[in-house]
Amino acid sequence: MNGISDDSTLHDRIELAYPAVLADVREAVRVTLRAARWWRALRWLAYGAAALAFLIAGLELFLPGEPEVGVVARMTGLGVAAVSVIHLMSWAVAQTFFMAARAQGGEARAVVDADGGRWTARNADTAIRWALLPRYVETDRLFVLLTPRKTGSGFAYLPKHGLADPADADRLRALLDRHSSRV
Repeated sequence: MNGISDDSTLHDRIELAYPAVLADVREAVRVTLRAARWWRALRWLAYGAAALAFLIAGLELFLPGEPEVGVVARMTGLGVAAVSVIHLMSWAVAQTFFMAARAQGGEARAVVDADGGRWTARNADTAIRWALLPRYVETDRLFVLLTPRKTGSGFAYLPKHGLADPADADRLRALLDRHSSRV
């Protein structure tokens, strides 16, 4: 080696530095859950149960005869609970991941290259190869890297505000396109 770095290797390496931000984690969790089939099925089940409960409550109220207040109250409560639980679950997952990210200590640093990604913080060091992150979603503020469909809904995220230069977003997108599939 002559001490001169290969330009393609240098171009294939993006570095980010960023603090754990709750809004980033919430968005990454939202994207991850939307990409998971089991989450979509669970949401449809919850909304279907809510619609059925509200339908039963409505029929009890508007069909001839004296409505049973207990049935109406229970069905309305069940419908509200089903929808609330679905929304609270994603909030709770995001809060849990955010607390874990903050516990890693200080500013996070990420390096993404041809091998995959490496995330470091004061108390953590994690490397993930592309085989475990074959999909990604880009939002206005993040690149969310996703595990394969068959393994569930794991994720890593790269906030655009962690890039040293806004032009690095194009380089990162190109790197992700070479090693991962856009969802």
